[in-house]
Amino acid sequence: MDLNSHKKEFDKVIEHFKGEASSIRTGRAVSSLVDEISVEHYGGKYQIKELASISIPEPKTILIQPWDKSSVESIVKAIKNSNLGLNPISDGQGVRLVMPALTEERRKEFIKLLKQKMEVAHIAVRNIRGQIWDDIQEAEKAGKIREGDKFKAKDDLQKIVDEYNGKIEEIEKKKEEELMM
Repeated sequence: MDLNSHKKEFDKVIEHFKGEASSIRTGRAVSSLVDEISVEHYGGKYQIKELASISIPEPKTILIQPWDKSSVESIVKAIKNSNLGLNPISDGQGVRLVMPALTEERRKEFIKLLKQKMEVAHIAVRNIRGQIWDDIQEAEKAGKIREGDKFKAKDDLQKIVDEYNGKIEEIEKKKEEELMM
């Protein structure tokens, strides 16, 4: 059995977790914090990144410059309705977000949220492992592989799972350090 063909599935879990972790606010400005916020505009729903350019002019400031100036108020409303705790400042041309300092209580809440998202990633890895293991067992029952190959594949699969769980832990640790700064 070629287990490397399944690595793309594990890579998707890692990429998703990276995105989830980057959406958790730290004291620093990052565009990924707001780029996927859903905005109602012209009767449709769009992400901010589809309506505007997002830049970081200063370490604690996000600047959102809509291509259509009529969308400024919709963007402000969407940011206020998101649960990020940010106060958008509009000048009619764009939206400025100044990142407030995180309180110790808020940091702990974000770390708890990060741990929940990490557990979801671990569960996704386990689910993929379960599917692959089922495929290995089916292959053995169908006579495509021998019993010895089945157990070798199981060991190889566990090494891959351990590798990806390690990547998840590494991402979580790095984000937790950012949150505690």
